[in-house]
Amino acid sequence: MSQMIFINLPVADLERSMAFYEAIGFIKDTKFTNNLAASMAISDEIRVMLLTHEFWSSFTDRRRVDPASEAQVLLCISRANREAVDAITDAAVAAGGTGDPCPVQDHGFMYGRSFADPDGHIWEPMWMSAEAIEKGPAEMPHAG
Repeated sequence: MSQMIFINLPVADLERSMAFYEAIGFIKDTKFTNNLAASMAISDEIRVMLLTHEFWSSFTDRRRVDPASEAQVLLCISRANREAVDAITDAAVAAGGTGDPCPVQDHGFMYGRSFADPDGHIWEPMWMSAEAIEKGPAEMPHAG
């Protein structure tokens, strides 16, 4: 049985966030979308749940950080190739996100960029060569 992951993100403006994520290729699942939350599918197994601040607060008593000025997670997603990394990053910028809030990483065998959504949540699309994946981390060159 395959497992699913649901990434829950608090958002200030649900409509704006849904439009942003649709613009970068995520698919809205209307069965799990209402005026408090939206389910955006990256794949069959990965969903981003966009939650209004009020709805987010019903799940935890912990303080919600401001993703525009604080980082709690970096959300890394794989892409098929370098061009796909650039394409999603460029689409994010065109849809109102911020391009490359983190340094671009180009190690030859691995390429990564980043973008922030309108709320400031940071995504890191990356590509890694199949050869590097087969070798594993012990044989890969180290950055720096």
